[in-house]
Amino acid sequence: MGLLEVKNLSFGYDNQIENVFDNISFQIDTNWKLGLIGRNGKGKTTLLKLFIGKYEYQGFITPNYVFDYFPYEIKNNEKKTLEIINDLLDEFELWQLERELSLLEVKTTVLQQDFNTLSKGEQTKVLLAILFLKPHDLILIDEPTNHLDYHGRKILSNYLRKKKSFILVSHDRDFLDNCIDHVLAINRNNIELIKGDFSLWYELKNNQDQLELQKNNQLKKDINRLKYAAKQNEDWSNKVEASKNVKVSGLKPDKGYIGHKAAKMMKRSKNVERRQIRAIEEKRKLLKNVEIIEKLKLSPLKYPKKCLCRLENIKITYGDKVVFKNISFDINEGERINLVGKNGSGKTSIIKLIMNENISYEGKIYLGTNMKIAYLHQDDSSLSGSLDDYARDFNLDISLFKAILRKLDFSRELFLQNMVTYSKGQKKKVMLAGCLAQKAHLYILDEPLNYLDIFSRIQIQDLLLEFKPTILFVEHDQYFCNQVKTKIVEI
Repeated sequence: MGLLEVKNLSFGYDNQIENVFDNISFQIDTNWKLGLIGRNGKGKTTLLKLFIGKYEYQGFITPNYVFDYFPYEIKNNEKKTLEIINDLLDEFELWQLERELSLLEVKTTVLQQDFNTLSKGEQTKVLLAILFLKPHDLILIDEPTNHLDYHGRKILSNYLRKKKSFILVSHDRDFLDNCIDHVLAINRNNIELIKGDFSLWYELKNNQDQLELQKNNQLKKDINRLKYAAKQNEDWSNKVEASKNVKVSGLKPDKGYIGHKAAKMMKRSKNVERRQIRAIEEKRKLLKNVEIIEKLKLSPLKYPKKCLCRLENIKITYGDKVVFKNISFDINEGERINLVGKNGSGKTSIIKLIMNENISYEGKIYLGTNMKIAYLHQDDSSLSGSLDDYARDFNLDISLFKAILRKLDFSRELFLQNMVTYSKGQKKKVMLAGCLAQKAHLYILDEPLNYLDIFSRIQIQDLLLEFKPTILFVEHDQYFCNQVKTKIVEI
């Protein structure tokens, strides 16, 4: 057992306006199964990279610990998988590697395949198997589920549950609950550490937020009441003071008595004012970490016919390989269709077909006349330049586009930065906001939750349930799918 200490850590990127971390401190046990969570752009990946020494920083991190980081950078993915493993591992026993692959339900035949021919899910599992074979004090695992289907996520969470000494970044609620025993949360204004799983942290977080909101509302009332009382006392004091020189029935006023009375009332006014200041100061301490999940809006178009799209006996092949065949389903007005299947089963091919991309197929497809489709794809590699440029390129209402981003927790500072500086989660929000800013009959969402923080996931879930657009979506977050779907189409 070891203790990793972070003390007075501060760090900021040269191309960003605000620091990522300012004077943060915490301690963790290296034997823990630690879930690292927080809003997009709050520094989860940055913290992991500070551990491995990628950036210079101010403060203290316990030295001489051996870290390893996922995902690895594979320079030549055309090599055989076993060759890549040999490059990454100095020494290992083949039986140990085969054991880890077996636990991850990966066939050993992949070792003789070119790495780039493996599915994204297989690549992820192979690289994670390597992680736990290398000597380490702490393994840093950054968003391993992004390319895994539901079955793959279940396998991986069961695998990690049997391991220890890792820090895991993920936003998949069920996945985290199954394999962590501690949570390190990067909140808006502090670092929070608890013993337990994600659900426990989320319950405690909600309870604390509600208490702060209630106290805030009470303080608002107290401050308004104190303001009124202070003003009233001040007015009375001024009136009394002014009466010093007013004769009543020809009699001179008792200036000493009146002055004493005025001073007493003024003193009372000052006491009320001080209580008001204390109440305001207390209020300022509140809400700094409260997560306000703002409601998103959508303007789906109503299609005049029930059926927007029909696929009949679709068969797709790539070369000699049959991806799938005999796939038939309708997309009807108001349906929220969850397109499911293992990695490589052809879900994205279905989407490309509906989007009228150049893809070879057999069968029949009918698309509604003059039907407008809003499409959220996965690839963020082209994002660069300003948000204004992005909005103009896609003919978006700039004000609406930015308003959606603000509700998705975009700071005003981010609006001034080049999109290449954004985190993966922030880039996802840009594309998501671009999709939601469109009026469409059909929304096609290809893994919309990848890289999104838990609070943004809740926003998307609530949006789809409230506005009930017609959607076809691919997603592997089982909790989200169970809440949103009205129909499943399995490939």
